[in-house]
Amino acid sequence: MRHRIFFLVAFFLLFGSTTIYGQVPTRYGGGLTGGNSYDPSSEITWVQGTAFALFDYETVWHHRAPDPLRFKVEAHAGVTVQPETRIITSANILALYYLDGLVTGSWRIYMEAGIGIIYTDFMVEGQGLRINFNPQAGMGVEYSTSNDITWFAGLRAHHISNGGLDDDNRGINSVTFILGRYW
Repeated sequence: MRHRIFFLVAFFLLFGSTTIYGQVPTRYGGGLTGGNSYDPSSEITWVQGTAFALFDYETVWHHRAPDPLRFKVEAHAGVTVQPETRIITSANILALYYLDGLVTGSWRIYMEAGIGIIYTDFMVEGQGLRINFNPQAGMGVEYSTSNDITWFAGLRAHHISNGGLDDDNRGINSVTFILGRYW
């Protein structure tokens, strides 16, 4: 029982409180996302332009939520650059959680996870469909400059599969990196 209490206290000290202080302003941003598959092979590499909006979680879902929790909506469009040039585009929704207990000066760390829909103008053997689900999770960091410009970088685990909607459901697993800034 002591271990559970210690864990809960440590969690809330590290990751913030659950009190509501008012609406958090909506933020917008953009950047470049790059990815490389590692399963079923490491042959697929892509680059995408990314635009997103970051909302206060409570504003979107109308229920009490921890202060550091945000709701993110993203759109990506780009091309594969290896093994050949093909179109790849997606739209995602994610929950983003700031680790406010780890804030140091101008740096702010976050974790995020969510799902989306992705279209790939290519298919690996056994993939089944070109339109698939796109669950992903990762973490990143924001850096705010002295003139109020905020840059960010993130790393995600990225999965593509049709979730069993087709008999062929060979997924593609990748690692993605995103670099950009808020407007």
